[in-house]
Amino acid sequence: MLFHFRNIFPQLNPYWDKYLPFQKRLEIPPKTILLDEGKVSENYFFIEKGCVRLYFNNNGSDNTVQFFFENEGLTSLDSFLNNTPSAFSIETIEPSVIYQLPKKHVNKLMEELNNEPGFTKMMMQVMSTRQTHYINEFVSIIRDTPEQRYQNLLNNKPHIIQRVPQHYIASYLGVSTVHLSRIKSKLAKGKLHF
Repeated sequence: MLFHFRNIFPQLNPYWDKYLPFQKRLEIPPKTILLDEGKVSENYFFIEKGCVRLYFNNNGSDNTVQFFFENEGLTSLDSFLNNTPSAFSIETIEPSVIYQLPKKHVNKLMEELNNEPGFTKMMMQVMSTRQTHYINEFVSIIRDTPEQRYQNLLNNKPHIIQRVPQHYIASYLGVSTVHLSRIKSKLAKGKLHF
């Protein structure tokens, strides 16, 4: 699970190696819930293979917040850190291979790493990158039309368009699947201009 940190912080590999035995490797089908909204997050997940979405229920309708793919880690961070009910559910979209590390081991690892010179700065860099992503998403939701957001996906994250079912993309854009079909049709005919 912590394999994605190997490339970012290779000097910390002895720590990652120490915690490998505590990780559980799961081969799971699509539509497997890894965390239910309202439950406290007790695990950190790393995706070796597959696609996962983070979403919440809004009056019976799923609203997708983000997609995660190979070599990415995730949890419901606020819930994980503060032992509060998660505002999100986490679900696989594709057949996936997921590594799961329980919170007690993550906490021990973090305690050990706090003594490592430069670790705090490294974590601040990781958190800054993640926060910048979420800020950009938030601004895009307010500023951009669904058509612009779809075009941004095509330009910047085509793997989402290629791998994620249309109803999840529609949920992510905040439109119906019918509206998404109209957007795609207009785009294909060159009728969308920004």
